[in-house]
Amino acid sequence: MDAARLRAAFPVLEKTAYLNAGTCGPVPAAAHRAAIEAWRMGTEEGRGGPFYERLIGLAEQLRERYGAVLGAEPADVALTSGTSDGCGRVVAGLALGPGDEILTADDEHPGLQGPVIAAREHRGVTIRAVPLAELPGAVTDTTRLIACSHVSWHSGAVAPVAELVAAAAARDVPVLLDGAQGVGAVPTDVAALGASFYAGSGQKWLCGPVGAGMLWVDPAWLPRVSALAPAYGGLDSPALGLGSALAPGARRYDLPSVDLAVLAAAVAAFDVLAEAGLADVQAAAVARAGALADALREAGHDVVPRGDTTLVSWHVAGGDEEAVAVRDRLAEAGVVVRDLPGTGRLRASVGGWNDDDDLQRLLTAL
Repeated sequence: MDAARLRAAFPVLEKTAYLNAGTCGPVPAAAHRAAIEAWRMGTEEGRGGPFYERLIGLAEQLRERYGAVLGAEPADVALTSGTSDGCGRVVAGLALGPGDEILTADDEHPGLQGPVIAAREHRGVTIRAVPLAELPGAVTDTTRLIACSHVSWHSGAVAPVAELVAAAAARDVPVLLDGAQGVGAVPTDVAALGASFYAGSGQKWLCGPVGAGMLWVDPAWLPRVSALAPAYGGLDSPALGLGSALAPGARRYDLPSVDLAVLAAAVAAFDVLAEAGLADVQAAAVARAGALADALREAGHDVVPRGDTTLVSWHVAGGDEEAVAVRDRLAEAGVVVRDLPGTGRLRASVGGWNDDDDLQRLLTAL
């Protein structure tokens, strides 16, 4: 990996120690140019046949790229607006009702909690939450779905996926992984993970625009998850009208519509990382995040237990109010991290584009 070239691809890094990819990754200049060109095309040339031909072509290019990063066939990948959207499509599409239990972790992101809460409110489903590490031993005969993060957004801990999948398989229970802090950040091979569904974001560790995301569906589960609101692209032969069947594969779960600029920017951002070598980018990020965690501990900060991931969280004395104050003070110093509401923690998201100077700026500002 040419670290200097990768870093130069992101204009924000010229002045800012940007450590917030867990919220939104830094935008590469190439993605900005691609989005501007897409808007130019629609503005100057109109949005007729050529516009939609380009849109359809870019959608399939993005599907192929997302398939590649997931180790999946493109046909098994739906294009969504983000991780929460993908999670929602799975939870809503499963035939869950009274007496069924959704098992989840007790520190999940609201983007996963929202669909689960809706299943409780609208369908009478029961929710049970336990610590992430304890999920495998918590599966029971009433569990009908296990929904949890691949990597915890609070701590950077990795879910015990292998044990969880084994416990779920013994009862024919599907596992939905929220991959917001997984895909693009750490190696993600859906076949090796063994989950039934994997939802991910394009705007975080893949540095694309807000509004880009993916949902992988194990083909074995395709007949068991309803596509509740497929649109034009979700039909196999839209020209047949009511005579059309749903699209084969995961395309039936696609977002109803997406702007050309979003697709163009997402493809361009992915290609920046692919050119650098995504595996190398991930390895560099994980290693540097580990170094940051060690340095924070040495400086006396209370670092939250974590895994070999790209996230580092630490407690701030004084709770939420002080965490927000420290976050804002860091931003004034040109260091961008985020606070985690309700925890009294700050979180740094370390990417392969960050360097040692970024980490030192954070440590110095603290």
